[in-house]
Amino acid sequence: MEWADVRFFKSVLVAAAFVTAMAGAANAEILININKATQRMTVSVDGVQKYVWPVSTGKAGYATPSGTFWIFRMEKTYFSKEWDDAPMPNAMFFTPEGNAIHGTYETGYLGSPVSHGCVRLAPANAAKLYAMVKAEGVGFFFGGGVEVVITGPSPGLPPGVRKPIPPGLVNKHVRPTPFALTDADWIH
Repeated sequence: MEWADVRFFKSVLVAAAFVTAMAGAANAEILININKATQRMTVSVDGVQKYVWPVSTGKAGYATPSGTFWIFRMEKTYFSKEWDDAPMPNAMFFTPEGNAIHGTYETGYLGSPVSHGCVRLAPANAAKLYAMVKAEGVGFFFGGGVEVVITGPSPGLPPGVRKPIPPGLVNKHVRPTPFALTDADWIH
């Protein structure tokens, strides 16, 4: 075996060891399930349900997206850039558009869809979840990261629809008035 082949083989072994170490670095597999129909969040660790908490998801006109996401950014203290600097303690972002799981001081509304698209939790629950997610790590590389699965209908949208088509993208000849939307106006 040539010296260059040995060096290449060693570098492959080092890279494989690094990938294996990164995959095993996560402490636990955390899965966050959010059901918009019941306004409940279920947190499972290594396949075992640990918590069930009431949440508030998006109200009519401000749908929380359905689908599978990963937490990719976290901010312990954060204030909304879009909604009058509203406090969003323990914010965990799961979409590039700014949807996040975060604490709320409006706890009387938990269990009802009242947010602008985020998933709101009681402050103590948000802090507990934040600490769990921080220990796990963000992103989804090398098997790490925290998966967020959001299911259920969004208030004000027909079943199976994520959000309305923006007005400029609809054929002007078939577009009804803004107050009388039809099935043709929705993204399916």
